[in-house]
Amino acid sequence: MDGARLPSLGPRGEGWVALQGIFFVGVGLAGLLGPAWGGSWRTAGLVAGVGLIVLGAVAAVLGVIGLRENLTAVPRPVDGGRLIDSGVYGLVRHPIYSGIITAALGWGLATASPPALLAAVLLGCFFDLKARREEVWLMAAYPDYGAYRARVRKLVPFIY
Repeated sequence: MDGARLPSLGPRGEGWVALQGIFFVGVGLAGLLGPAWGGSWRTAGLVAGVGLIVLGAVAAVLGVIGLRENLTAVPRPVDGGRLIDSGVYGLVRHPIYSGIITAALGWGLATASPPALLAAVLLGCFFDLKARREEVWLMAAYPDYGAYRARVRKLVPFIY
């Protein structure tokens, strides 16, 4: 779906942030519905899950640090901001979203919870839609965003 056809959900996209909070609670609570597997699979899932949580946290924190004065809680860019395309933003256009999705998948593995894994996938779909809406605003705010968008993937480095 084209981002321009997605609703703004408020002048700065506040509704997207509210929905995001609901997804966070859902992913967290779904992890309490595990474990669905045990033994060596449980141990492997715990190790992989913790690794993904750490990796996701690092990506998200680097995204926050990279934005500096451009950081905002809502998807519409700050007035007078500038396009950030270096650091982690040279790998993916939305590293904070990528990090949160990765950590959510890690939570599902660490808790051995299929509902949490499903919730993490749904969170990923949500962030894909939110990023599409956000990119409409980014294209309008930054003339170079189209070229940046053409060379850097949205959520998964070198893939998507």
